[in-house]
Amino acid sequence: MTGARVGLTGGIASGKSTVAAMLRELGAVIIDADQLARDVVANGTPGLAAIVAEFGPELLAADGELDRPKMGALVFADESARRRLEAIVHPLVFQAINALEAAAPEGALVVHDIPLLAESGRADTFDAVIVVDVPTQVQVDRMVRDRGMSEDDALARIAAQATREQRLAIATYVIDNTGTLDDLRNRVAEVVKEIRR
Repeated sequence: MTGARVGLTGGIASGKSTVAAMLRELGAVIIDADQLARDVVANGTPGLAAIVAEFGPELLAADGELDRPKMGALVFADESARRRLEAIVHPLVFQAINALEAAAPEGALVVHDIPLLAESGRADTFDAVIVVDVPTQVQVDRMVRDRGMSEDDALARIAAQATREQRLAIATYVIDNTGTLDDLRNRVAEVVKEIRR
């Protein structure tokens, strides 16, 4: 059994991935639901075979992998297609999550990296929730600078997620990521110490 099950979330460009990497360095087991969702439908998996059986081979790219843009276009335009896709992918992801949790060392800190935790309504299924927080303008500046987005595109991405207030409302621990990398590393270490207590 694990020591603690923790949810980790933060808005786009908040630095959540950096915090996840720091948590891993401190010995936490990181479970990345987005990565698992990609893994369970990789070439040669039963997940991909089920998608092809459900939607047809035209959703495969030339290399045999799932054509994500084509799949995305299909499910965003068609609610029933999205539900059929989720019925294939979600059980496989939950199975993978359960296997990773079961394999975690005794007493481990198991951190679930979930970008849309506030939106999912699942915050109360964790022992604690860590929210990586920055002001909206910092998110915009980072997306413009680091990802080459226009300010309008950046604001639209932010608007598509939960608000900063909604995320802070589910937080057990808040990690402010407006300082230096050392500030961030120190705060992450502090939070881990508090959780392990």
